[in-house]
Amino acid sequence: MCRAMEDMRNQTLKEGMKEVALRMLAAGKYALEEIVNISGLSLGEVKQLKADRSA
Repeated sequence: MCRAMEDMRNQTLKEGMKEVALRMLAAGKYALEEIVNISGLSLGEVKQLKADRSA
């Protein structure tokens, strides 16, 4: 049961970091590398968010 709770917590944190990254992309004043460093997401994930946002 603890493992399931930990997995849910980690997923929630990741979703929150995706929201932060999306806000940073929307602001338009952060380099992708800065977003990666602040959010903890991978460069590929940030690039995918940027592509999805542009579509």
